[in-house]
Amino acid sequence: MNDFQEKLKGKMDDYTHLVYAITKNFPREELFGVTSQFRRATLSVVLNYIEGYARRKPLVRLNFLEIAFGSFKESRYLLHFAFVEKYISAKDYERGAVIADEIGAMLWAEIRGLDQRIER
Repeated sequence: MNDFQEKLKGKMDDYTHLVYAITKNFPREELFGVTSQFRRATLSVVLNYIEGYARRKPLVRLNFLEIAFGSFKESRYLLHFAFVEKYISAKDYERGAVIADEIGAMLWAEIRGLDQRIER
């Protein structure tokens, strides 16, 4: 991984830890619903990203990055959902949204770059 990729992985790690911290305060009745789904989706982003870089073939790597992006979109929606339902504070929402939006932009750039290299 190059510096950009390591930086992105670090942001994904920070976001994952933030999600785990804020979901500790979710309503108990959401333990097997939103809490679990939010955590799994968020963890899936970084795990698929890392697994993609463990693959040699560019098309296989691209597939994992696209799965990571799909999980990212799910996680980003759940962040918004948690805020609307008042499971998290405005401060936690803003903190998460800033990191999430950076991850989304960087991950999309990574996908586009790899996709363009494959098309050549």
